[in-house]
Amino acid sequence: MNKFAFILHPIRISDITRRFPIFKALPASLTQGIFKQVPPFKTAHITGIKSITGQEAEGWFIVVPWSPEMLLNTRWPIVLDKILKAGHIAEELGVDIMGLGAFLKVVGDKGVSVAKGLSVPVTTGNSYTTASAVQGALLGAERLGIDPKNAHATVVGATGAIGAACARVLCPKVGHLTLCARSMGPLEALQQELRLLNGAEVGIVTDSHEAIKQAEIVITVTSATDTLIEPEDIRPGAVVCDVARPRNVSQAVYERRRDVLVIDGGVIKVPGENVDFGMNFGFPPKHAEACMAETIALCLEGRFESFTIGGDISAQKVSEIDQIATKHGFEISGFRRFERAIPDEEVEAIRKAAGR
Repeated sequence: MNKFAFILHPIRISDITRRFPIFKALPASLTQGIFKQVPPFKTAHITGIKSITGQEAEGWFIVVPWSPEMLLNTRWPIVLDKILKAGHIAEELGVDIMGLGAFLKVVGDKGVSVAKGLSVPVTTGNSYTTASAVQGALLGAERLGIDPKNAHATVVGATGAIGAACARVLCPKVGHLTLCARSMGPLEALQQELRLLNGAEVGIVTDSHEAIKQAEIVITVTSATDTLIEPEDIRPGAVVCDVARPRNVSQAVYERRRDVLVIDGGVIKVPGENVDFGMNFGFPPKHAEACMAETIALCLEGRFESFTIGGDISAQKVSEIDQIATKHGFEISGFRRFERAIPDEEVEAIRKAAGR
């Protein structure tokens, strides 16, 4: 049986206090200071994963107990050392491949130094995250009656690894594409690259509110730790696929805007009748983030290589991991928002409220 490990970290301080209730009474800053000294640890055994081809896999979750703010605000050599210690636990478990989750794949050089420092291959999962985000956004557009070929799409966080990959995949599929990020220089470079694809007309902006207001299809995938998109930012009838964790879209959008479809990006159903992740991380049974699903799919396939690392993800890689995942029975999990399934009736009500 092939084996994998997935390295994750708490997204919010509440994730720490839920597991260790004794810290609930402490200020968040003190809790973070305490857990900054805690070494990585193995937290759960993952069983029951079985491909539709018959291949099986097992795995382990290993936790780096740092919040996004701690990872982003600590010097990279210190963060790298912490991730490598988690990787050494994976090596001792005898795994064939290891995945990086959430901000562990954002900080530093996006997995390159981690892969160099370990004997086990490493993947960030960003290729399958890209594939599932674009598929989800386009499926949402179809359900709302939007023709992508004539639609205005926006990628927020377009110069990040996943954002740039989403832009590369979307460009031939939409009529107009707006790229949004904080720095104009990287935006201009990506704009020039995409113009060579003979796809959509490509524009660039640094103001996310401006970028979103005209878009019918939005994919947002920034590394911001606070929400960026508020109810007044989105045009009626738009579909917004929020890939970021923590989320870029405010929950107020769901509460106040009944004429837009906001969906979580990258939620995947993992194959196997008895999948057990050994812990509750907020998803329904048998479901996981696409980055984790990429690690599992590569494990089932026997592709023990550093498949997705660094900041440059090609459309070819995105297509390849999508084919591997499909081969083994992974599925995009319909439409979800804030850990809740969106029923067909609600999607239809959104379409009607938007006047389509």
